[in-house]
Amino acid sequence: MSSGNQLISVYPEELTFDFELEKQSYCDLKVANNTEHHVAFKVKTTSPKKYFVRPNTGVIQPWDSCVITVTLQAQREYPPDMQCKDKFLLQSTIVPPNTDVDEIPQDTFSKDGEKTIEECKLRVVYTAASGQGNAEEERLTSRSFRRMDSSSMQAVHVLKEERDAAVHQTQQLQQELDMLRRRRNRKSDPGFSLTFAAFVALIGDIILLSFSLLIGYNLVIHPIGGSAFGLLGSICANRSTLEKAYNMLNMFTSVPSLPTSKS
Repeated sequence: MSSGNQLISVYPEELTFDFELEKQSYCDLKVANNTEHHVAFKVKTTSPKKYFVRPNTGVIQPWDSCVITVTLQAQREYPPDMQCKDKFLLQSTIVPPNTDVDEIPQDTFSKDGEKTIEECKLRVVYTAASGQGNAEEERLTSRSFRRMDSSSMQAVHVLKEERDAAVHQTQQLQQELDMLRRRRNRKSDPGFSLTFAAFVALIGDIILLSFSLLIGYNLVIHPIGGSAFGLLGSICANRSTLEKAYNMLNMFTSVPSLPTSKS
């Protein structure tokens, strides 16, 4: 408060704001009329875009008071060293009792030789909001987190590509393993090969031909590829004649040899 100010009293004598990024902050001023006159006031600031003042003008009844709320708009960055150079000026002057609060003349606070205008200068102080700590440290921490987030996203992208490549390689290895298993199963298949099947069919036809010549039957010779084992079952009447042929088949199969006749 400037010296010689008698019309009004202002409390506090400086505007203190709890500064926090992207959040509004408030400070209340109590203005008291110290006289028996009606006193008009007006609030000015060096940074009108940063602050919202309500009411910024008014009339205080004799010995009465009012509260002025000053709002600091949300800021996107900290001021250097948390120092604020903004200033407020509260002007006051005596006005007629019938002065309407909403219709204060524009020249009310104009300085001339007949009018007394008192001025109260207020400075602005920023304090760190509770739990924030040092502003500079927080700013550096915020930047570090942003860099960390960017690095983390890049690392996640690289890991995803490596994972996809590993999955693809695993699928290829699984396909190759399945192919090797199928090849191994085919090699160990107990079934006859084509050459062996043809040889067995030929032996069967020879056996059938020999049997038909021996017993005088006109049997129809089965084509190559017929079942040799079916033929053996059908010609079991002449056992001694078939033993040699059956033993030849036994060289290629695991079927036990026919027991030799004791007679």
